[in-house]
Amino acid sequence: MKILMVCLGNICRSPLAEGVMRQLVAEAGLDWQVASAGTGNWHVSQPADKRSIAVARDFGYDISKQRAQQFNQEMFESFDHILVMDRNNLRDVLRISDHPEYRRKVMLFLPDELEVTDPYFDDQLFEPVFMQIEERCRQLIEEIKAKSEL
Repeated sequence: MKILMVCLGNICRSPLAEGVMRQLVAEAGLDWQVASAGTGNWHVSQPADKRSIAVARDFGYDISKQRAQQFNQEMFESFDHILVMDRNNLRDVLRISDHPEYRRKVMLFLPDELEVTDPYFDDQLFEPVFMQIEERCRQLIEEIKAKSEL
C-alpha cells in the first residue's frame, strides 16, 4: 500500500500527515509506504515548517528529515491513495490528469467533504491541526485495512 498526503506547499499539513501516518503504520506492523507532496513548488527540497516540526516532536513524532516535493503526474502511478488536505488542492491535483483510474485514487483527507485548515498564518492552529490529522490517520489505517481485506 502506498499513500501520498498532499497540501499546498508541503511544509505544514502534509508533512504532519506523512510523519504521523508513517509512524502509526510502522507501529501497526504494516508494510505501507507513506509520502507527501505539495501542489506548489515554492518549498521544494526544504524541511517542514519549524512549527510543524515542533508540534510533531511535542507529540512524539519526528518529521525533521522530511523534505518538500511537488506533486506531479508520475505520482498517480506510484500511489494507491492520494489524500488531499483541502478542496483547492484537490482541484489542482485532479487538473493534472483526467484518467478515471487516477482520479479514483484522489480524495479529501477528511471525510464528509471537510478540509484541514492551513495553519501557516496562525501559530495557534498548529496543535489543533496536528490533533485532527493524528485522529484521522488512525481512522484511515483502519478504513484502508478493512478495504484491503475484502
